[in-house]
Amino acid sequence: MKKLVTSILSLALVMGLGFTAAPTKAAEEGGTPHYPLEKPREVDWSFAGPFGHYDKGQLQRGLKVYTEVCAACHSMSLVAFRTLGDLGYSEEQVKAFAANYQVTDGPNEDGDMFERTAVPSDYFPAPFANAQAAAASNNGAAPPDFSLIAKARGVIRGFPQFVFDIFTQYQSGGPDYLYSLLTGYQEPPEGMEVPEGTYYNPYFAGSASLAMAPPISDDQVTYDDGSPQTVDQYSKDVAAFLMWAAEPHLEDRKRTGFMVMVFLVIFTGLLYLTKKSVYARKEH
Repeated sequence: MKKLVTSILSLALVMGLGFTAAPTKAAEEGGTPHYPLEKPREVDWSFAGPFGHYDKGQLQRGLKVYTEVCAACHSMSLVAFRTLGDLGYSEEQVKAFAANYQVTDGPNEDGDMFERTAVPSDYFPAPFANAQAAAASNNGAAPPDFSLIAKARGVIRGFPQFVFDIFTQYQSGGPDYLYSLLTGYQEPPEGMEVPEGTYYNPYFAGSASLAMAPPISDDQVTYDDGSPQTVDQYSKDVAAFLMWAAEPHLEDRKRTGFMVMVFLVIFTGLLYLTKKSVYARKEH
């Protein structure tokens, strides 16, 4: 039995399913720590589970947080303005929102590129001209694009937790990680030194600290629907919005999956009844 457990753990490590919990004793004694130092906190998302759905009010608040805070550094180049209609905005509202941006188009008849007002078919423009300019403005590290960040930054949960996730349909690792990261800035523990110009965050998957300063504070973004204007609420809203940006057809996928499962159950029942009918008079 002990050999079986050891083999399963070894397989999990080979598959990249190693533990991502708090640092081990070896790490505390100067060994190589496992990041993130703390597991991402689980949030009760409306879109979680097999019957989850997006909260359009939350997505609209998340868009507001992104545009007023995150868009200054992070692009979202795979998301078109026209898709914002799925958040509950009318066609006129989408046009008005897109008109707030200038995009590069061309070439014109003279062979030159030019700037024009964005239209719904355009995509969110990047805040920097290129990756080099982005890196130069952010201590040498270009901020990642946010189009798929909620799917790309999910911390894989270790054995045996990932086995249970298959049955519970846990697919919220990305939003949980983003929420935990945004709310996880704190003073480093006594005895821990972080590089100059970085900020301690035990939820960061790359190291114990990161170059990005705490990006948001209480009352920084004004909500029109009376929702709390706190870092906690801002973090939940923008994480939910980024999940929608990464998987806008999540609700359709879950509805289709449910119908497929119902069909398979009915089909299995019909096959069983057919088998009983065919072999009812056969000698066994």
